[in-house]
Amino acid sequence: MQEAARPTTALRRALDGCPASRRPTVLDAFAAARRRFASGERIDMQGLADELGVNRVTLYRWVGSREQLITEVLWAATVKNFVWYRSQHTGGPRSAVALASFVRDVNDHPGMRQLLRDEPALALGLLTSTSGEYQRRYLGLIRDLIAEDRAEGLVSQEIPLDDLAYTAARITESYIHTRVLIGEAPDARRAAVVLGVLLR
Repeated sequence: MQEAARPTTALRRALDGCPASRRPTVLDAFAAARRRFASGERIDMQGLADELGVNRVTLYRWVGSREQLITEVLWAATVKNFVWYRSQHTGGPRSAVALASFVRDVNDHPGMRQLLRDEPALALGLLTSTSGEYQRRYLGLIRDLIAEDRAEGLVSQEIPLDDLAYTAARITESYIHTRVLIGEAPDARRAAVVLGVLLR
């Protein structure tokens, strides 16, 4: 009598090149949006829904709105950059160097260049509005960065911390949104000079 075949496991099927089917999740949507942003593509909700194999209603239920999704993508990229800046810092005030590097990297980023070129009003609103979620987080990040430098005696105590963080944030934004604000090409080197004077 022939022995019945044993049922295969999901692991065995995956190892054999037949991964088990899995429903997409909100984190899959976030990862897909991040990939699009990193490659300079527009974050299009219908395109994302089609890529994930879900309908737009589901996608909007997951992320809230396109603006909220873009905000989270921008914030994730910002945090990743500042983790890198901190890891590369070798001494001296880190806040001015990190913020100047951020201006340079944002201006060179394909996703940011696309967003600022194609949707400048949206970019300005999401990134610079004091009532927005990104701005609140960004100010907190800068505040913590400057506070660390101050604790080590590397930045002057003359200006209140919150005022200094707000001013530093506005300087970085000015040199990121230069083209939109005054029609000039952004120049991170100028930002580095100004931030170096402010945060010393």
